[in-house]
Amino acid sequence: MSATDLKSQGNRLFASRKYDAAANCYTKAIIKSPNIPTYFTNRALCYLKMKNWDQAQQDCRRALDMDRSLVKGHFFMGQALIELGLHDEAIASLKRAHDLSKDQKLNFGDEITGALRLAKKKRWLTSENKRIQEEIDLQSYLNQLIVADKERLVEEAKNKNEEGESDEIFEEIEKQQEGKIKQLNELFSQVDERRKQRDVPDYLCGKISFELMRDPVITPSGITYDKKDIVEHLQRVGHFDPVTRTDLTQDQLIPNLSMKEVVDNYLEENPWAEDY
Repeated sequence: MSATDLKSQGNRLFASRKYDAAANCYTKAIIKSPNIPTYFTNRALCYLKMKNWDQAQQDCRRALDMDRSLVKGHFFMGQALIELGLHDEAIASLKRAHDLSKDQKLNFGDEITGALRLAKKKRWLTSENKRIQEEIDLQSYLNQLIVADKERLVEEAKNKNEEGESDEIFEEIEKQQEGKIKQLNELFSQVDERRKQRDVPDYLCGKISFELMRDPVITPSGITYDKKDIVEHLQRVGHFDPVTRTDLTQDQLIPNLSMKEVVDNYLEENPWAEDY
């Protein structure tokens, strides 16, 4: 069989969800024609389906070495990098895929932007989990310092007690140190809300970029978008609503003042969301 025949067979197997068999066909095609980048991206997609993240990103890199303009190469690699926990690299790959798809007028629907949103969300959650753990570790460390200080004071009091000091000093040390621990834990309890994972609700995020909307506009179909995203879509992709696929022009966009007020109030109460 020729490399083209093997690719076609792989496509049929992939459509039947026989991903391992499809990958084997693409491998044989690669052996016959190792300079065709799409064979590598096809096999990368099989690896994604089989959750072989490292092999998927390796195939994407090989394909991109041959053709840096391959949208699927950047897209599939971004998906693999998300699963590998390399969120910054994943975001860079997905942004490149998004830009190339617009330049080449390729319609991936919300697939690329959805993956980009996922990568950003996972990066955010990783940062949040680190912040939460740092606060917990700080509280634990400060408690340990208070306990250590208590033990030091008790030891000093014991030495003095041998010289005739009253046992009341031990009670005073216990009282003071317990008060410090209580005060410390109450302080951390007051900021406990900050320990909870912060996340911007989906309804405040645009349906194209999946980022917090700053200038929401609504279409005749009733779909709200961030203005910069929908205008760019209309200019570079086509004059239609990306969700409903109905005809749409820029002059039909109406400022969604109610949503703008909701977003502004949310940012006022959650200033951290500026960096979301």
